[in-house]
Amino acid sequence: MFQQLTPVIKNLLIVNIIFFLGSQFVPIADAYLPVYYPDSPFFKIWQVITHMFMHADLGHIFFNMFSLVMFGPMIEHVLGPKRFLNFYLISGIGAWFLYTAVNGIQLYQATGSFFPLHGMSGNEILSLSNTGNYEALTYRIPMLGASGAVYGVLLAFAYLFPNIPLQFLFIPVPVKAKYMIGGFILIEIYMSLSRPGDSVAHLAHVGGALFGYLLLKFWKVRKGIY
Repeated sequence: MFQQLTPVIKNLLIVNIIFFLGSQFVPIADAYLPVYYPDSPFFKIWQVITHMFMHADLGHIFFNMFSLVMFGPMIEHVLGPKRFLNFYLISGIGAWFLYTAVNGIQLYQATGSFFPLHGMSGNEILSLSNTGNYEALTYRIPMLGASGAVYGVLLAFAYLFPNIPLQFLFIPVPVKAKYMIGGFILIEIYMSLSRPGDSVAHLAHVGGALFGYLLLKFWKVRKGIY
């Protein structure tokens, strides 16, 4: 499997592993590379990209990279290396965009402002978040991981190869890609609606799939021809 990795997939795998190992030895990376709410004093513009290469733990990076290695090469073969890399990054940015938009809406509903803690320092945010303040926690807790970009890749696989049978250990029979991956996305939507406290993370995954779909339509990539 690893001998058949395409160039972009291979490099994405290497970069993600380097970031993960680096964050284990340089803990301060966790303060600068995940992406924070745009009004947070912890937010830096480069985080819109770097958050895609940061992961919370070994399980987090393993499942994201496993999915990327399993489904990504075929998408890269179809789109080409340059277009695939753009697709991957834009899907990840789309996930961040929806994540941020939902956070902003929730803040507005709670406080009447999209930026209720504007101008507060990092220390003030940290102190207030320690009391459990919702607004401060939104400013303090970042988004990280390749999940949004990976969901874009999953969507592209189901879009391009809808009838390829897939089989996982927990599913005893093969299921066509369009049904299995479509099911994953529907589960994310359901989880976002049924578990309000955990809704933003699930909608970030949906955002990656949504922006991936829109990008395929914008590029006029034919659906289901493989």
